[in-house]
Amino acid sequence: MLKALIFDFDGLILDTETPEFDVIQEIYAEFDVELPIETWGQIIGGNGAAIFDPVADLERLTGLNISRQPLLDRWRAKADALIETNPILPGVTDYLNEAQRSGLKMAIASSSPHEWVDAHLERLGIFDRFDHVICADDVTRAKPSPELFLLALSKLNLRATEVVVLEDSPNGVKAANAAGIFVVAVPNPLTAQLSFEGEYLRLRSLADLPLDVLSAKL
Repeated sequence: MLKALIFDFDGLILDTETPEFDVIQEIYAEFDVELPIETWGQIIGGNGAAIFDPVADLERLTGLNISRQPLLDRWRAKADALIETNPILPGVTDYLNEAQRSGLKMAIASSSPHEWVDAHLERLGIFDRFDHVICADDVTRAKPSPELFLLALSKLNLRATEVVVLEDSPNGVKAANAAGIFVVAVPNPLTAQLSFEGEYLRLRSLADLPLDVLSAKL
C-alpha cells in the first residue's frame, strides 16, 4: 500500500537544469567550443562539482588560463535569473494536493544543498507541504548513491515497498533502484535527451498520470 511520495527537486518540481545548461552552453560558445549534453548529463541529479568542472574543461579545450570565479559568477547569476521566472512543473501541484487529501507523507530527496532547495521551496510557497526535506548536506554521497533515499525512508519510518520516488534524471533513477524503491521517471526537456537505465515507469509529465491512477496501478 502506498504511504508516501519522495520527490526529487531540480528538474522534477522546478526546471533549474535547462537554464543552467543553456547558459553554460552560451559561455562555451564564446570560446568557440561546444559542451555536449552527454558530458553535462553526468552531473545532473548528482554531485556536479565533484564530477565535472566546466572551467577546467574550457581550459583543456582552449589552452587558455581562465579566471574561474568571474566565469562561474556570471553563469550562476544568469542561470538564477532564468530559473526564477520558471513555474512549478506541470502536474506537481496536483500530486501535492492529492497526496495531502489521501493522507500520504511527502519528502524531498535532492542532491542539491539545503541552501538551494529550501530557498526555492519557500519562494514557490510549498516548503511546508513536505514532511521532510533531505539534501546533499545530510548525507556523505549524493545520487546515484541510494543514501538520500535510504535516509528519507528512515525519516518517514516506512519500507521501500510503501513508497514511490518521482525523479527526472538517470542518476536519480539509479539511486532509487539501488534503494529498492519503485520510481517514476519524468524527464524534463534536458534530461529527456539522456539515456536512462534500470527499472522505472516513464512519463512525459506528472500531468499525464494522476496520482490516484498511479496508486491503483501499484
